[in-house]
Amino acid sequence: MDIMVKILEMIIYVAIGLIFCLIGYKILEKMYKKHFNLSEEIDNHNKAVGVMLFGLFIAIGIIMTGVL
Repeated sequence: MDIMVKILEMIIYVAIGLIFCLIGYKILEKMYKKHFNLSEEIDNHNKAVGVMLFGLFIAIGIIMTGVL
């Protein structure tokens, strides 16, 4: 039964992490909406935007690790 509790906790943490990553992406998209569209830049294989989003997601993960 202990394994099921750990698996459930892991699923909850993954869901929370994905939600925070999506929120961070949406906030970043709103901030840069006047200058360029993040989704278009990712579709155009803009590596700088990819690295920026990668950094954002890593930062959110580090913050979540410290909080949880």
